[in-house]
Amino acid sequence: MNLIAFDTSTEYCSLALWRNGELISKEVLAGQRHSELLLPMLQTLLAEAGISLNQIDCIAFGAGPGSFTGLRIACGIAQGLAFANDVPVIGISTLEALAEQVNTPRVLAALDARMGELYFAAYKKTVTGWSTVHAPLLCRPETAPLVTGNDWTGCGSGFDLYQTVLSERYGAHLQQNIPGCYPHAREMVQMAAIRFANGEGKVAEEALPVYIRNKVALKESER
Repeated sequence: MNLIAFDTSTEYCSLALWRNGELISKEVLAGQRHSELLLPMLQTLLAEAGISLNQIDCIAFGAGPGSFTGLRIACGIAQGLAFANDVPVIGISTLEALAEQVNTPRVLAALDARMGELYFAAYKKTVTGWSTVHAPLLCRPETAPLVTGNDWTGCGSGFDLYQTVLSERYGAHLQQNIPGCYPHAREMVQMAAIRFANGEGKVAEEALPVYIRNKVALKESER
């Protein structure tokens, strides 16, 4: 079973290959160059692994939330490759990928959404994967949804940027913050491998980004 995954939802561009249980990944701080870098990085990754695109069984991508442009790039390339190679697609939540990355029993995942807001979700670990406590939403750090229990881990650029506000918001519920986390194709391809094995792949035209926010900038009157 061979899968590829890529994520362009943040300033990073990451790719990963799952080859019969073996994991290979690459990443680069791309800034605004995701569309320029992604396909050459993919070609390099496949060449190093000694396989071709027609040997790929499924394509996964970071579906969001995240950068509008980044999500469109990842979704568009996933659709194009899936159409060309007649393989299914699996969109992976960037926030759930953060939870998978820190892999603690309960996770508060938050990404900087700009304009003083967060993309936020809360998850708890179960024997079958991640159970959603609070589904992904857009909020201000001071109004992030409350949780019960005292063993939560915070992660993501939202916690990096608003650590003081979120630490006060969650108080004793927050056991630790793990800095420097961002969505990565490494976790996405592992999650996708399980879902693909369970028959959860979709046809290319059903691959859609998850935006959450419906605008990308404040009006002059809102600033």
